[in-house]
Amino acid sequence: MSRVGTRNARFQQWEALLSNRTKRNRSGEFLVQGVRPITLAAEHGRPIRALLYASGRRLSDWAEAMLRDTGAERVEMAPELLAELAGKDDAELVAVAALPPDDLDRITPGGPVIVFDRPSDPGNIGTVVRSADAFGASGVIVTGHAADVYDPKAVRASTGSLFAVPVVRVSSPGDVVAWARAADIRIIGTDETGTHDIFRRDLGGPVLIVIGNETRGMSAAWLAACDETVRIPIGGAASSLNAAAAATVLLYEAARQREEK
Repeated sequence: MSRVGTRNARFQQWEALLSNRTKRNRSGEFLVQGVRPITLAAEHGRPIRALLYASGRRLSDWAEAMLRDTGAERVEMAPELLAELAGKDDAELVAVAALPPDDLDRITPGGPVIVFDRPSDPGNIGTVVRSADAFGASGVIVTGHAADVYDPKAVRASTGSLFAVPVVRVSSPGDVVAWARAADIRIIGTDETGTHDIFRRDLGGPVLIVIGNETRGMSAAWLAACDETVRIPIGGAASSLNAAAAATVLLYEAARQREEK
């Protein structure tokens, strides 16, 4: 067991994982806060390298079992330091987990795969991943210069779904398009001026559904790659939906179509 009572080098290393994407990528680690997300990470085979908890607090039987099963390092930490890493004063546990590989072969395209192109808000990424999990998507792909999937805001917003659904970061849309073509997967883009509305297109099978950046929409590369574009018919004064809300509606419709079949 290790103890961290001051802002020493180990604490600073973990602290850097909160805000520094480069440090996350170089170390191959990110932080997971809370019992449920850590449980899901362990259940879905995500390696847990360390479990951090507040000094003076007794670990639950579940946490003790997880430490034994995963071989994670046990780290007792001053409560105020754990609160800094968790972003909340009453934090119970923070895990240091290993990043998964950004490999498209992790996705088995039996159902829809959501592509989120250049998202700027990590909270939106987490929400899309959560919806993908809820409605049975085969995976989520984040492309281009984007907010990071493993930013703490994205991890929290996913509420553990980040570990249940394959999520892959790919810098070039071309790599994703080549993967989709090789697997004979249709590519459908979403746009408020889309050619068809979503209720009249087949979304239930293997299909890549592309959601664009929150303010700029899809990139020119994705627009050129799409086999067709669809729109979500909406009423009222709203002219469009938030990107995460749009993804949720599309995933729900895809799930409804699969159920009908």
